[in-house]
Amino acid sequence: MGRNLQSTRQLRPVDLAREHGLSTQAIRNYEEAGALPAAARTPSGYRRYTALHAGALRAFLALLPGHGHRTATAIMRAVNEGAAEEAFRLIDESHALLLDDRRTLRAVENALRDLEPATTTETEPGGAPGGTLGAPVVTFIGPLAEQLGIRPATLRAWERAGLVRPRRDPRTGYRVYDEADVRDARLVHQLRRGGYLLEQIAPLITQVRAAGGLEPLEAALDDWRGRLSARGRAMLAGAAALEAYLRERDRDPYRGCVSPPPAT
Repeated sequence: MGRNLQSTRQLRPVDLAREHGLSTQAIRNYEEAGALPAAARTPSGYRRYTALHAGALRAFLALLPGHGHRTATAIMRAVNEGAAEEAFRLIDESHALLLDDRRTLRAVENALRDLEPATTTETEPGGAPGGTLGAPVVTFIGPLAEQLGIRPATLRAWERAGLVRPRRDPRTGYRVYDEADVRDARLVHQLRRGGYLLEQIAPLITQVRAAGGLEPLEAALDDWRGRLSARGRAMLAGAAALEAYLRERDRDPYRGCVSPPPAT
């Protein structure tokens, strides 16, 4: 009985907002989006919330860090509409996306681990090494393709996709690959062997370039790893808050009311 009395205690928008440092407009927006159950109205039109709404707000805010605003809203809307199975499907999809991100990170880490220092020397197509001591290490499309065990056409396809960016020799028009180009080509090769599509590889290559090479990328990988762990823990916290809200809904006799519950 005490539980039911607690669940019918009427709350104002400001009461819900104050607990979480939100504005009353945010509370109204969450309700309109379906993240909160529809509020009962007084005869004069004022919203009146209950402990059930407070539980919904706690669950929604707990889901946000792990699932993002759009998915968290969709999860809560499904629950509030009585479609719990749809909510569980959305949660499963979020976990699958997290698993995909972990696999991508592992593929990048493995690819970086497998990359060995390039041993390419500067050569002219069809000629002997022509570089001088201390000169930048460069190569051309044929030797690089042979080194990777692929066809030159594959390198040209990677270039069209923006994954490698060789310059053109102004005299001959030949593609010239410097050390950074060779690094990018080898990284693409490793990821392709791991089954990744060119469009999946492109943002990873962009990260390598932005970091200035493989060594500085370790910090980015550590940050990436930390964010994935934080997301996983946030999903656990969100699941616990959602389960608490589901239990509260099951116990609440007024969850379908569209008019204010009786005063206590």
